[in-house]
Amino acid sequence: MFCAASGAQTSRVNVMRKMRRIGPPVLFILALLCGAGALAGETAAEAGRPTWLKGNTHTHTLESDGDSPPADVVRWYREHGYDFLVITDHDKITRVDGGGMVLIPGEEITDRLPKRPLHVNALGIEKPIAPQHGTTVVEVLQRNIDAVREAGGIPAVNHPNFGWAFGADELLKLERFALLEIASGHPYVNMLGPPSVEEMWDKLLTAGKRVWGIGVDDSHTFKESPDPRPPGKAWIVVRAERDAKSILSAIERGDFYASTGVELTDYAVNGKSMTVTVREKDYAHYRIQFIGANGRVLQESLGTNATYTFRGKEPYVRAKVIDSNGKCAWLQPSFLSARR
Repeated sequence: MFCAASGAQTSRVNVMRKMRRIGPPVLFILALLCGAGALAGETAAEAGRPTWLKGNTHTHTLESDGDSPPADVVRWYREHGYDFLVITDHDKITRVDGGGMVLIPGEEITDRLPKRPLHVNALGIEKPIAPQHGTTVVEVLQRNIDAVREAGGIPAVNHPNFGWAFGADELLKLERFALLEIASGHPYVNMLGPPSVEEMWDKLLTAGKRVWGIGVDDSHTFKESPDPRPPGKAWIVVRAERDAKSILSAIERGDFYASTGVELTDYAVNGKSMTVTVREKDYAHYRIQFIGANGRVLQESLGTNATYTFRGKEPYVRAKVIDSNGKCAWLQPSFLSARR
C-alpha cells in the first residue's frame, strides 16, 4: 500500500544505513523497507520481514451491540484493505475465521460509575476479563488495566470524553496502560472536546508518561442505520510481520502511526532530527506540525516533506500531518531525554 518495488538493491542499502541511526521508541522507515523487500519478486511479507500493516483495534458485532454477524464484520475489513482486526465486543471474546486477515482476540471491558462509562480495551487476550469495579474513576480504570496486564494483554484506555467520564487529571494517575484513543469514528465520544483527547495525550507526554495515541473505528453499524456508527473512519498502520505476536509487539513499543486518512511514505528519526514525508493525494494540501511539551507547535511546514532539527531542550517531539480536508495522521512521540 505504501511503496514501489523499483530500485530494490539501493533501497536495501539505504534502509540498513538508516536503521543504524534509529533508536526507540518509534523509529521507522516506511517506503524504503517495503521496496527493499521486493527482490526477485519476493515481498516483505513473504520473506517474513516487517512490512506496513493497516488495522483496526476497536469494533463490535452482533455478539454484543453491533448490527452484523462477526463473519460479515471481518469481510468488510478484509475487502477494504485491512491487514488485521481486533474485534472488541463488550465483556466477551468473539472468535471467527479471518479468511486470510490476521485476527487478534480482544474485548472491551465495560465498567462504570454513576453517569460515567469507564471502558478499557484488552488486546491479545485468550480469556474474557470481567469488569473489576471500584469506587473511583482511577480505581476502576486501574483495576481493569491491571487485569489486562495480568492476562498478558495490551490495555487501551477508551474515549475519555464519552459521557464526559474523566480527563487528564485521572489519566495522569494511571499506570501500566499503553494506548489512548485520540481519534475515533464513533460519533458520540466527543474526541474533540473541549478538552480534546489529543490535548490530554500531550499532558501525559509532558509528564513523562509513555503512552501511544491510537485511532479506532469503534464501529457498530455495517448496514444502513438511523444511528450510524460505521467502519473505516480511523485506524493504525503498524510495522510488523504478518502475525498476531509481531503486530502486538509493534503496538506495545509504539512502532505505528494513527490516521483518519493521511498516508505516509517515510518517517525517520536520528539523534539530530525527525523527518516526515506524506503520500500525496489528488486535491489535498498538507501541513506537517512538530509538537512538543504541552502541545506547543514547535514548527509547521506546508507541503509533503518536512524535517525538524532537535534543539536539545524538548522532553519529547511528535509529528502530526493535517490535510486540507481535515484528515490527519499522528506519529508517536520520540522521547529525547532517552537519547541524550
